[in-house]
Amino acid sequence: MVEKLLGLLKVKVVRGINLAVRDLKSSDPYVILKMGKQKLKTRVIKRNINPVWNEELTLSVEDPSLPIKLEVFDKDTFTPDDSMGNAEFDIRPFVEAIKMHLEGLPNGVIIKKVTPSRQNCLAEESFIYWSEGNVVQDLALRLRNVESGEVELQLRWVSIPGAKSL
Repeated sequence: MVEKLLGLLKVKVVRGINLAVRDLKSSDPYVILKMGKQKLKTRVIKRNINPVWNEELTLSVEDPSLPIKLEVFDKDTFTPDDSMGNAEFDIRPFVEAIKMHLEGLPNGVIIKKVTPSRQNCLAEESFIYWSEGNVVQDLALRLRNVESGEVELQLRWVSIPGAKSL
């Protein structure tokens, strides 16, 4: 049985911090997001280990229990792109906040706090809050399998008229 679409998750890939050097003095990083069979990619930022993408990628969410996997790569011209680490995050706490059907809250009200643990890749506490009529979550993910690096993301939910309700 195929689950119906629940909604869209807008993932704003904000920036990378202190990413690993994979070329001579720098790297040409880009980010790939994967959820289930979906795979999205940011643009490449040349020669920068503290890139600012501010790029929004949109995932269709059918099963909120699937983790979202994030990988950072260094774009190479003549050889396969080098891995610069990976992370994954769980959107269940975010989806639970959306299920509360909050309306009319003042901007900035914190709905939920997600604490870093061994089960997640959070570099610091992550807050799920109300902003401009949306549930929003800011994440700072510590990359795994690499010597250094973090990626900052912002999640925003987009409801679809007629979609399966949360």
